[in-house]
This record gives sequence, C-alpha cells and structure tokens, in this order.
Amino acid sequence: MTDSAFIPHPSSVIPYGRQSIDEADIAAVTEVLKSQWLTQGPKVKEFEGAFAAKVGARYAVAVSSGTAALHAAMAALGIGAGDEVIVPPITFAATANSVVFQGATPVFADVEPDTLLIDPCSVEEHVTRKTKVVITVDYAGQPCRYDALRKLARKHGLVLVADACHALGAVYKGRAVGSLADLNTFSFHPVKHITTGEGGMITTDDETLTQRMRDFRTHGVTKDPDSFLSSDPCPLTSEKGPWHYEMQALGYNYRLSDISCALGLSQLRKLDRFVTRRREIAARFDKAFRPLSSVLRPLALGSQTCMHAYHLYVVQVDFPKLGKTRTRVMRELRERGVGTQVHYIPVHLQPFYRARFGCKPGQCPVAEEAFGRVLSLPMYPALRDEDVERVVEAVRGVLSD
Repeated sequence: MTDSAFIPHPSSVIPYGRQSIDEADIAAVTEVLKSQWLTQGPKVKEFEGAFAAKVGARYAVAVSSGTAALHAAMAALGIGAGDEVIVPPITFAATANSVVFQGATPVFADVEPDTLLIDPCSVEEHVTRKTKVVITVDYAGQPCRYDALRKLARKHGLVLVADACHALGAVYKGRAVGSLADLNTFSFHPVKHITTGEGGMITTDDETLTQRMRDFRTHGVTKDPDSFLSSDPCPLTSEKGPWHYEMQALGYNYRLSDISCALGLSQLRKLDRFVTRRREIAARFDKAFRPLSSVLRPLALGSQTCMHAYHLYVVQVDFPKLGKTRTRVMRELRERGVGTQVHYIPVHLQPFYRARFGCKPGQCPVAEEAFGRVLSLPMYPALRDEDVERVVEAVRGVLSD
C-alpha cells in the first residue's frame, strides 16, 4: 500500500516546489502561438543569447531538458566506452545516466558532510588514467568549491562539467554559476528557478563544443556548407543545392521550441526577483529552525563570496533522537498542510547501478549517512508570508522534542 506521505498533494497542501507564472508569461507564449514560428525559429536564438549574457558565458545551447543538456555535454566531449567520469551520489539519476548513455562508466566520489557537495579530496582519490571528466552538482542551489575543483581538473588534464540545474542565480566569488566550469548545464523544469515547461541549457566559452551540441540536439545533422565533411554532392544526384545537409554523427531530437523559449525569456527577466525571494524565505527558515535540537545542521552556507540560489531548502533531521521515522514526520507535516520531499536516494544505491557497475553500500559513507537525515521543505518564490509562517509552525510542531 502506498504511504500517504507520497500521494500527490491536494490544493490545500503547500508543495515543496512549484512554478510562478504570470500574465506576462502567458502573453509571451500567446505571441509565439500567433506567429509563423513554433519551433526552430528566432526565439530560440534570442533565449540562448539572453541566457548566456545573464550568466556571463560566451555561448548557450537550448535543449529539451536538463537531462538532454547533460547528455549533449557528454557527447560533445566525446565521452565513450572505456572512459570514466567522476560524479557525486547526491543528485538526481540523470547526472550519472548521461555518462552511461555514452557507454562510459560513472565513478562515484563522496560528498562533504556540511554541504553535501562533491568533495574535491574524494574526487582526487578516484582519478585514474581512464578519467576524462568531473561532473559537479550544485546541490540545493549552493555552488561547489570551484577553485579547488578547477585546480584539480588542470592538474590531471580533466574537463570540468557543472550540473548547475539547482543553481541558476547563484554566485561563487563574484562569478555567476554558468561561467565557472568548461560546460555548465541547467534545467527549466517547473520547480526550478525559471521554467519553460520542460527544457534545459548548456553554457560554455568553447565555440567548437557549442557547434557539436547544436548538431547533437538536431539528429547530428548540419546544414552549414562550411562544416560539410564531403566535398561531393549527394551520391543520388550531381546537384548540390541549398537543400543539402549532412548527418555527421548520431544525434537526438533534443530541440527546444519557440513556445518554450518565449516562456523562458519572460521568466529570465524575473530571475533576480525570484532568487531574492527564495533567499528571504531561507533566512526566515534559518532563524526559526535554529533552536530545534533535532535539526543537526543547516546545509545553507551562503555568504558574500558564495551566494546560494535555494532551489531546495534542505534540513538534516536526527530522526532517532526525535523518536520518529522520516515517513511519520512527512505524514505529520502533510496533515498540517505542508508537503515535503527527499533529495536524494544516493544514485549508486539504485538497483540499476548496483547491478550494472557493482556499486554497494559503504562506497560513499558520507552521502549514505546524510541520506538518512535529509528532508526538503517548501521553497519557491510564490510562497506568501502566511505560507512561510504555516511551514514554520508545522515544522516546529512536528520536529520539537
């Protein structure tokens, strides 16, 4: 029987996350619906340009999801059989899956106990001659320790890829997330900082990788004569007209429509306001939950040099000390009108990874211990002050000793 804590939320329950859509967003989408371009049109390029400028990158490539963004990044880097890519276990499965999609092997490095971000020391321990890439994850919206990770990548000749799907709007030492790694990937799922319904983006300063990803999102096809591999026309005709194209590699249909990009552009204009509101809510939660002895430590370590974007507000709870299971806590919070979630079951303990790659408990002890404590509380900019107070009172009531 399905536990009630995991039944979809009714309207009376505050969910852990949701989108914020206004009339400007609706108008932007309607305008495209009335135009001649629904996909592969001008809004895609416009959204890419605006997004790249926002995060301080030279190029941006729009794709159909955050998963597609990660896959495109791995493909553009030529990751394949025999290669290893280091990833953290505290993330959604797509981070590691993108490596497997390319026939390579994900290698799980443990996380730091205070932030649950990938631990540079653990990364270094897992580097081998087969290692090609390190994928970081800015868990919950907090940037990883990019100085240490970039230094490590340079030392070993590795490419640094940021899974920044949680961290749009975050800042690390004065630089926006999206400009900190060789490739940076984002998601526009409805619970993220901005939404396109479903969608994703990759940012980079590398022109060659940009073109590879643009081809990859469109079946591996190019229509640019300057990029053609063959100087001969199509073998079925001697004519080489403007209709000519080449499929130069195996690609996918990972395009993002003009409809989605119009919504993304409208949402992007409100990003700063959205992130500011998330930080206000987090500050209120920090203050309210600090006296609770069952809450072991905050995961929010934002400062003037590292500004958190708060995709998630995660607490670590000592459930044994509290005398309640996590399922019971989630149920009691739900009964008080507060929805919660768990982010995440460590990827290496999923049945697929245990069967395919021989992963096992004890492999990432910090991540495994933390998993038993984490609980995500409601966090989204549309939360009203009265909703925030409702969450505070519910958490205090359920998590008090």
